[in-house]
Amino acid sequence: MMTNADLTNLAIAKVVDARGNPCPGPLLEAKKGIGEVEIGEVLEIKSSDPRSRSDIPAWARKAGQEYLGLLEVEEHDRLFITRKK
Repeated sequence: MMTNADLTNLAIAKVVDARGNPCPGPLLEAKKGIGEVEIGEVLEIKSSDPRSRSDIPAWARKAGQEYLGLLEVEEHDRLFITRKK
């Protein structure tokens, strides 16, 4: 897992803003978004749904992507995934 400083300094290829979207909205947005970045690039998902903290890492592992971690900011989380395939 990366440190907060590492996550803050990532080069983000695409940001998916799913704030205010209840589950499974953020997960569906993440699934769509990962297909819009190149292999090796990072997708950031902004979510205010607390279930995203477990749903998105679990999906990333199952889908063969790399979950990098999350940053807690005001009112939402920023979750980061590297596309691996």
